[in-house]
Amino acid sequence: MNLKDHIRGVPDFPKPGILFYDISTLLRNADAWQVAMGRLAKLVRAHHPDILAGVESRGFLLAAPLALKLGCGFIMLRKRGKLPGPIVALDYDLEYGTDRIEIQADAIQPGQRAVVVDDLLATGGTMAAGIALLRKVGAEVPAAAALIELEFLKGRDRLDVPFEVLVTYDK
Repeated sequence: MNLKDHIRGVPDFPKPGILFYDISTLLRNADAWQVAMGRLAKLVRAHHPDILAGVESRGFLLAAPLALKLGCGFIMLRKRGKLPGPIVALDYDLEYGTDRIEIQADAIQPGQRAVVVDDLLATGGTMAAGIALLRKVGAEVPAAAALIELEFLKGRDRLDVPFEVLVTYDK
C-alpha cells in the first residue's frame, strides 16, 4: 500500500505558501492506519525502546498506539505549561524566535531507552530539542521516528541519532 495515497496536501495552510501534509485522511482509513502502524512498529522495534516519547500534539497520535503495539510505555513531550507537577524544560531556537518543550520530571528513569516519535520531520528543530530534553533527564535516545519527512528541509541533518520514516516528500 502506498501511504502517500492516504495523506492529503492542503495548500496555503496555516499560511500562504505552506503545503500542509494532513494525516487525518490516513487516520480515518482503518486499513491504511493499520499498515502505517505495522510498518512503523517494525522500524522502531529494531531500536529496542523501553518507552516512546510523543511530541505534541500529532506525535501523540502515533506514539501512543505504537507504544501499545510494541508493549512499551508512552510519555509526552509538551509545549510550555501543559504538564502538571514538577517538569523539566528545554528552550530551543526556531527559524524566527524560540520555543520551549517540557517533560514531567518523573516521566522517565535514567538509562531508559526512549525513541522520539512525531508525525512529521520538517526543519528538525523540535525533534532535536526532544532528543536533547530526554538526554537532559538521563534517558538514552537510540533513534527518532516520524510518519512523514520533508527531505528538502534537511531536518534529518540536525539529528544525531538514526531516523526512521515511512513517507518522504522531496519538494
